[in-house]
Amino acid sequence: MTLDSQHYFNTYLKEFSHANAAEIDFIRSHLTLKEIKKGDFYLKNGEVQTQMGYVCAGLLRRYYINEKGNEITTGFTKENEYVTDYPAFIRQKPTKYFLQCLEPTITINLPYNIIQESYKKSKNSEKQGRLIAENVLTILSDRVESFLFLTAEERYLNFISENPDLMNRISLTHLSSFLGIERQSLSRIRKRIAEK
Repeated sequence: MTLDSQHYFNTYLKEFSHANAAEIDFIRSHLTLKEIKKGDFYLKNGEVQTQMGYVCAGLLRRYYINEKGNEITTGFTKENEYVTDYPAFIRQKPTKYFLQCLEPTITINLPYNIIQESYKKSKNSEKQGRLIAENVLTILSDRVESFLFLTAEERYLNFISENPDLMNRISLTHLSSFLGIERQSLSRIRKRIAEK
C-alpha cells in the first residue's frame, strides 16, 4: 500500500484548530507516518513512548498481563484517536501496557520533545495539549467509575451504544476482558438482551 502522507497529515492537522499557519508548519515538519501490521505492537511493556501517536486507520488494543499471566484488556483505540499510555508518556516513563494492532494500522507520530517545544512556543499548542489530556482523563475516569457504579450488563450496553462501529471489529474474548467479566457471562448477557 502506498501511503499518501500529505493527505493523512492534512486530516490530522485539522485537530489543531487553534493553531496559526506558522505553528501548523512547525508541527507538520516533524510528523512521521507509520504502517503497522495486524498483530504487531505500537508499544510494548517496558518501553518508553517517545512519540504521540494518532490513528489514521486501524484498531489497537491496550492490555497488561496480570500476576496469573492473563491478558487484561483496558481499552481500544480506533481511527481519529490518540494511541498512548498518556500518564507514562508525559513523564517519559516505561509503560506497563502493550498496545497491539488488531487490524493493519496507520499512525501519525509527533515526537515528545517537539510537543514540549511547541508548548513553550505557543499558547495554542498548550491549549491543544490540555484538550488531549482532558480527553484521556475523562476516558480513564469513566472506565474506573463504570466498575464502581454499573453492573456488567450496563457496562456492555454502554460500550455498544458508545462504540457501535467496534462490535464487528473486536473479539468477544477481548470485549469480555475489557468489561471485566467471563466470556460465558458476556454470552449470557447478549442472549438475554437479544430475547428482550
